[in-house]
Amino acid sequence: MMARGFLAAGALAMALAVALGAYAAHATKGAAHPDAAHLLQTAVLYQLVHGLGVIAVGLAARTQPSAWLAAAGMLLLVGIALFCGALWILAMTGRSLGPVAPTGGMAFIAGWLCLAVAAATGQNPA
Repeated sequence: MMARGFLAAGALAMALAVALGAYAAHATKGAAHPDAAHLLQTAVLYQLVHGLGVIAVGLAARTQPSAWLAAAGMLLLVGIALFCGALWILAMTGRSLGPVAPTGGMAFIAGWLCLAVAAATGQNPA
């Protein structure tokens, strides 16, 4: 169940990133923030990279699900929502959400560290 959930969530994150990337290519004309194009490019790149991370978690969970993998997948998804979402809001409205983007970045780091622990320990299934 965990594996399928993360595989589906990762695939959806990737599909959404591609769609948002296409939209971003045209949305920056007249955007509220002067660096909107760069902000959106960064948001899409991070979503693509971390979407692949969620897919990797799902693939790993197919053979050996664990609490570390569950944490990794959830943290990467939270990071996508917070970090990428905050960049989109900043680019399109000019409004900063303060610590939301850095919190998302910390979630990314924590997610990758949880994946590293899961790989290094070979923890028994949860």
